Amino acid sequence: MHFNAQENIITPLESKKIYVKGNALLIPIGVVNAGLEYQLSTKFTMQGDVLISPWKSFAGHEAQIYMGTIEGRYYFKEAFKGWHVGGNFSFGTYVVQKPNYWNDSQYVDAQVGASTPYINSQLYQKGFSFLIGVEGGYQFRLADNWNMDIFAGVGTSQDFYKGYVRGTGERYDSADGYNRSGEIIPYRGGVMISYRLK
Repeated sequence: MHFNAQENIITPLESKKIYVKGNALLIPIGVVNAGLEYQLSTKFTMQGDVLISPWKSFAGHEAQIYMGTIEGRYYFKEAFKGWHVGGNFSFGTYVVQKPNYWNDSQYVDAQVGASTPYINSQLYQKGFSFLIGVEGGYQFRLADNWNMDIFAGVGTSQDFYKGYVRGTGERYDSADGYNRSGEIIPYRGGVMISYRLK
């Protein structure tokens, strides 16, 4: 008597991939943007990254930024391959001179509508921001375990800051606490070089 028994074959799911990545576009100017991207499923990943701009002065402007971001991504083909879109949330602290202060015009305190003895170029801002946005990009293979990820993002930035005079540290504005501003800005982007950890 011959029995032809059929075996039940269970194929384990492929281990989820993890890539460590760094932004090659920002390294030449001394800004670090690095993180990890972890595979959640066939087409979804989660990325966490930090951005560190340590510059107390860059081209004559304060440019210290410390930011962390959590981002969820959807890949149209499969995780880590091809086009992707996503949403993200960021929190950052900063000491910067905003671009609209890169001039020698006299500063006018908008809260009271009065001129001040200061010029814009001697003023800077210190505070924190919450950012929520969307991103899109394209990731492709460079070599075994190496990928390149080209991406850009835009979103809303809600800023809370105090204004100071360079050299003295005194407040230049009339606000008792934090000033607040909100704007739509491009705040993410670059060329990430990724290496697969597992």
